[in-house]
Amino acid sequence: MALDIVSRSKCFGGTQTTYRHASAETRCDMRFSVFAPPHAEREAVPVVWFLSGLTCTEENFTVKAGAQRVAAERGLMLIAPDTSPRGEGVPGDPAGSYDFGFGAGFYVDATQAPWSTNYRMRSWLEHELPGLVGRELPVDMMRQGIMGHSMGGHGALTLALREPSRFASVSAFAPIASPMNCSWGEKAFTRYLGPNRTMWRTYDACALIEDGARLPGLLVDQGTADGFLAAQLKPELLEAACEAARMPLTLRRQDGYDHSYFFIAGFIADHLRWHAERLG
Repeated sequence: MALDIVSRSKCFGGTQTTYRHASAETRCDMRFSVFAPPHAEREAVPVVWFLSGLTCTEENFTVKAGAQRVAAERGLMLIAPDTSPRGEGVPGDPAGSYDFGFGAGFYVDATQAPWSTNYRMRSWLEHELPGLVGRELPVDMMRQGIMGHSMGGHGALTLALREPSRFASVSAFAPIASPMNCSWGEKAFTRYLGPNRTMWRTYDACALIEDGARLPGLLVDQGTADGFLAAQLKPELLEAACEAARMPLTLRRQDGYDHSYFFIAGFIADHLRWHAERLG
């Protein structure tokens, strides 16, 4: 087996496992967590990918979101990948900031040195990891959904908009709606991709929609007490892009909720049931 088991526990009749593998794309060991529902013991099951936000690893969603109970009930496999390459020789942010480098891969394939050697999160998630999962785990790759939070919401939206035939369902919690138009994204894209903003458009959900990408539907939850709402997340830009493109968007503004995993835990059941209905 090409996967090393880091940890495994019984959970709601299924198993919660953290795997590690040597990635050819990122040139380092990468980790991801998998919840396999009880149904996976007898048949291939649909999968929902969850992409996490800044500072996170594969562990945050796994231990904080409270997703396993509903996933077990609905027969969904949940996969939460790490958010960046890590390890000896992998460059981080020299300044040690939280919004670039380790824990902040932004789900792009970097083109600028020294990041371009390891920061190939797009290729890892679009090609290498799905291929590995499809070969090694009891998953029905014809039934995939994706969701994410914050930076991971950006990642989920852009991966799905670039590959609409792969994902039957897409949702997000407090996504960075347009990284090209906020300081988090401008900092990351300038360093990873260089100064040519035209090259950034393939990693911006609003730009992708403006350029013709479409999804059959999208569910987004955003807390109104989120401290990053106005400066970084800007859901109104996604709302405007979807309206102009006549692309169905359910944007729910949740009164009083912040940016934390308490917010995600409050609505994760809604999202998983929404995915399950579309994955069959």
